[in-house]
Amino acid sequence: MTNVKENRKFSWSALIFVILFFTYFSSGLQLYIFISGHANAIGLRDSIIYSLIWLIPVLIFPNQTRKIVTVYGLIIGSLSLISISYFIIYRQEFSQSVFFVMAESNLTESNEFIQQYFSFKLMALVVIYCLIGIYLWRKVRPVYVKNTTKWVASLLIALYAIMPLFISITIKKSSLQKATTHLLTRMETTIPWQLINSYIAYRSQLSNMEDIMHHLNALPPVENLKDTNGNTPRTLVLIIGESTTRNRMSIYGYSRNTTPQIEQFKKDNPEFIVFNDVVSSRPYTIEVLQQALTFADEQHPDLYLTQPSLIHLMKQAGYKTYWITNQQTMTERNTMLTMFSKQADEHFYMNNDRNQSSRQYDESVFEPFMKVLAEPEEKKFIIIHLLGTHMKYEFRYPKDGEHDRFKDNASIPFNIQDEDVDEYNSYDNAISYNDFVTTTLFNLFKNSHANGFMLYFSDHGEDVYETPPHDILGRNEKAPTRTMYTVPFMLWQSPSWIASHPNHYQAYVNRKYSTQDLIHTWSDLAGLSYNLYVPEKSLVNPNYYEGKRWIGDPYNKNGLVDFDKLTK
Repeated sequence: MTNVKENRKFSWSALIFVILFFTYFSSGLQLYIFISGHANAIGLRDSIIYSLIWLIPVLIFPNQTRKIVTVYGLIIGSLSLISISYFIIYRQEFSQSVFFVMAESNLTESNEFIQQYFSFKLMALVVIYCLIGIYLWRKVRPVYVKNTTKWVASLLIALYAIMPLFISITIKKSSLQKATTHLLTRMETTIPWQLINSYIAYRSQLSNMEDIMHHLNALPPVENLKDTNGNTPRTLVLIIGESTTRNRMSIYGYSRNTTPQIEQFKKDNPEFIVFNDVVSSRPYTIEVLQQALTFADEQHPDLYLTQPSLIHLMKQAGYKTYWITNQQTMTERNTMLTMFSKQADEHFYMNNDRNQSSRQYDESVFEPFMKVLAEPEEKKFIIIHLLGTHMKYEFRYPKDGEHDRFKDNASIPFNIQDEDVDEYNSYDNAISYNDFVTTTLFNLFKNSHANGFMLYFSDHGEDVYETPPHDILGRNEKAPTRTMYTVPFMLWQSPSWIASHPNHYQAYVNRKYSTQDLIHTWSDLAGLSYNLYVPEKSLVNPNYYEGKRWIGDPYNKNGLVDFDKLTK
């Protein structure tokens, strides 16, 4: 009888090993992600919280501990292999985007994937991962505590787990649906919720996208389309940047040397054109591209729903279309981006990470771009969508590379708070890495000897402590600054293209322009005309008219502002 009581005493060792076992399958990966700098600590925090839920049945039914942990290990441990293997291969967390890419792949591509990534290294890591799990399982013992303690501890764990739901409803005054979505998002780091939530989110976003796609595919083509180039083989490339203001690029006069590579490219290629006064209409990616890639603008924001897009226009003109993106695909915000990409004939989705604040570098687009350049299609239209200098800036560039150059406040051209210096430098470092990426793309295109042109612009800018009094970070449409809207706009044309399309675009570099009218400029560059085309809206047309450059929310009464009247 005494031995039974002794065996039922509380043991810290038993509690520690139970906690380690339950957190291992979710928090082990999250701990590595945090330590390696791939992402921040939020995922680690949430995975620990929601792994501890499994402590509740162990505390309440200690005599069933062995059965509980065995079932948990077989089911949750097996499911965690999906996430851990995916991260080993792609260096990305499993997300709803993965289901989207899986649905896009055919059987041949799946076989190629298995052949390419199945390796002894992967198998060895998986075996080690399983052996550690088995070791922890063997060390698990029942945790005996007093009845009062077990119920109080279980209640505290449950309350802490659902606290985000409570805070959202009571403090943030969110709806139950929004609060529940927030809770599920917090649980996404933890097996099995990561897989379940990812699939639910994928199905929801897929349904939304399919509804939009069905509507857009039913739109009539543009009328009286004419192409002055006929059947001449050509490749036209559009690079869309992200969150990059030209105010922080040395090629536009910024005092720090953030863009040495594109400046050298300009010296080596006198025909390279840098436009000096281009702005975006809004400071948000989706809203900008709804205008830039369609006939919508600030005065007519809904035309993207009733008129063909640039992708549809190019397909109608006989181009094979490609979309290469390092942006996330199937998220609540990015579904519209994916809708644009799905209009293309071929798609390359390079970023399936769960968390946007992770190290998914833009150089991932190089390989698919080279692959597409080498394809034998005579008329190709390629869109490359970068992650650019999107927050969080420190995740946009390799920490140990040549782009991690700015580390102090010595060369910052104005005084900012000491606590803001790291953020400021991270943005400049992200600009430096973006300079490497975009210049490499220009060189890849040049060296391919394709006949055509490449145009680069950023969707919008970002104010990183630049506007006096140097305390603004990010973008805010209700409190706009010029830096949030000023964007780079650069054009390179191949020698063969210039020979057949002589022009005087250098004379237009100081024109005031808004990317809301990009489709008209692109049409002009590509030699396309049709009923909806307006030459006065083309930056490179002799008849261009400099109208007011409206910015702001067109759906808000009195929401539009003349950009050129902003004082800072």
